Amino acid sequence: MRLLIELPTWLGDAVMATPAIENIVEAYPECELVLFGSFLSTQLFLEHPNVTKIIVDKSRNWGNRYLNLYKYAGEIGRVDIALSFRSNFGTKFLFWFLDASQKCIYRKEKNIERHQVLRYNDFINSCLGLQTAPGNLKIHQKQMSLEKRGRKTVGINPGATYGSAKRWYPEKFAEVAISLSEQYDIVIFGGPNETDIASDIEKGLQKKNLTNYTNLAGQTNIPELIRKISELDLFITGDSGPMHVAAAFQVPTVALFGPTKDKETNQWKNPNGIIVKKEMACAPCMKRTCPLKHHECMKFIEAKDVLNAVRELT
Repeated sequence: MRLLIELPTWLGDAVMATPAIENIVEAYPECELVLFGSFLSTQLFLEHPNVTKIIVDKSRNWGNRYLNLYKYAGEIGRVDIALSFRSNFGTKFLFWFLDASQKCIYRKEKNIERHQVLRYNDFINSCLGLQTAPGNLKIHQKQMSLEKRGRKTVGINPGATYGSAKRWYPEKFAEVAISLSEQYDIVIFGGPNETDIASDIEKGLQKKNLTNYTNLAGQTNIPELIRKISELDLFITGDSGPMHVAAAFQVPTVALFGPTKDKETNQWKNPNGIIVKKEMACAPCMKRTCPLKHHECMKFIEAKDVLNAVRELT
C-alpha cells in the first residue's frame, strides 16, 4: 500500500503528528509513505523506515503556485490513500489532482480545547476507521555509538519562529545560564533568524567570563539539531519546535509559555517536563506580537521562576 502524507508546515506541529503517523504504520506495516511538506517538517523523517519518497514543497517561493502544485500531484503519482495534516486552499487544490482512492484533509475544531496530538490522532482514526490512542512522540534516527561524557549539558533555546510574543528575554536566559554554569556546560540553540538573540545571551555569559558554552545558533541543520537536543541533560525553552523535539526524547525540560495555549501545545507525554507561565487576563491571546504592547505574560516570568522549576526537575 502506498500512502501520501502532507505534513504540517511547522517543525513542532510535525513532531506532534508523529504519534498519528506511527499508528498509521502500525495499521499498515508494509506501507510505503510518500511525504510532502515544508523543508523543516520533512527533515524529521529522513530516517523513517517506511518513507520511500520525500517531496519538499517549494511552491510558496515560486511564482505560479497552483501550477506548481499541479506538477507536484504528477510527481507524487498514484497512491492508495492521501492524508493531509494541513487545511488550506492549496491542499484542496493539490488533492483535486491527486490520483488516490481515498483522500482525507484535516479540519481543526477551533472551539474545542484539545491537545494537538489528540487532534491529529482523531483525524487519522476518523479517516481510516481506526481506534488508536496516540503513543509517545517518535523521531527516528540512526543509532550512534555513545561517547563518554563529562559534565552535564543544558540547552538554552530562546527563539520561537511563530512570533516575538512567544519569546522570553535574552538577559533572563543569560541569568539562568550563569546560575547553572557551575553544574552544566551550556549550549545555545537557534535558527538562522535567531542569531541576534543568541548573540545577546552569549554577551551576557561573556560579561561573567564564562567559557563553558557553545553558541550553535544558525549552525545546525535539522538532523543535527535533533541529535544535539536528544543528548541534553536539561533544556530551557519557549513554546517552539525544539521544545517538541526534546519531548520526543523525554529530555528534562522547562518550557516557558505566555501567549499560546499550553493545554494544546505543551510537551506530549514528557514526564520530565515542567511549564512555567504567569496567569494573565489577556493570555493566551494567540498573537504573534503583543496586542497590548506590554508583553507582560513573558515579562513577568523571572529567572528565579525558571531556576525553581529546574530544582523541581532535578
